Amino acid sequence: MPLRTILIEDSETIRENLIPTLAEMADASVIEIAETASEAIAALDRHKQDWDLAIVDLFLKAGSGLGVLRAARDRSPHQHMVVLTNYPTAEIRRRCRDLGADGVFDKSTELEAFFDLCRSYGV
Repeated sequence: MPLRTILIEDSETIRENLIPTLAEMADASVIEIAETASEAIAALDRHKQDWDLAIVDLFLKAGSGLGVLRAARDRSPHQHMVVLTNYPTAEIRRRCRDLGADGVFDKSTELEAFFDLCRSYGV
């Protein structure tokens, strides 16, 4: 069964490339896309137990991925949140993990590790 994924990313170009690659490399099916923090929080709430993976960008059209992580801290154990960002500084990684992120990856240099982690959730 594919990983039911909510993609929280405001870049159309990244979404267009990431969605088919997620399907191919991690057996993930994107069930909803959000471009702002409020859209993301609403999507996570709307799907409640129906999502397995949320991929979160930190800098969104409105709001921050940090707020999305904070809002989803009480998610179910089968639900994973992974941050995919252009700014994976040590401080950002720490803050994301403190807010419950299961992983934090650089969009330009850590995609292989990102997909490895996503694949592990489908096992």
